[in-house]
Amino acid sequence: MNREISVVAVVFRDGKLLCVRLKPHKGETNVSENEWWCLPGGGLEDGEGLIEGLKREMIEETGVRIDVGNLLYIQQYATANPSLEHLEFFFHVKNANDFLNIDLSKTSHGETEIAEIKFVDPITTTILPDFLTTVNIATKIQAEESPTLFNLLTK
Repeated sequence: MNREISVVAVVFRDGKLLCVRLKPHKGETNVSENEWWCLPGGGLEDGEGLIEGLKREMIEETGVRIDVGNLLYIQQYATANPSLEHLEFFFHVKNANDFLNIDLSKTSHGETEIAEIKFVDPITTTILPDFLTTVNIATKIQAEESPTLFNLLTK
């Protein structure tokens, strides 16, 4: 089985999460923009470390250099392709105030990948993955405990 690995930024400020609403993938036709939100981040490049990959992704998507905190969550799940699974690492980003005025036109990937970026309420907004709307993110950040694993593999 092949595995894709992604890194994700948990930028939390005043009870809200920095989220992106992505544009449709390249090559898709007759697809409207996504109605759901997700956290910024993306896939690792070959041989890239988790922290280095997260820093690169955040510069590409937001133009902001990040101060990486603790690993909060790990999610493992199957994809529509039966020979592929996905593994995501969710890291706290400490410098949330630096994300208040993002200009996607000054990023290398922001305008091509992101329809909208802003802080949203995780309780009232449809955010993927779903667990982000049910966990207490503020408590998790403060606890500085081991990461929580969400294993959604079906066997």
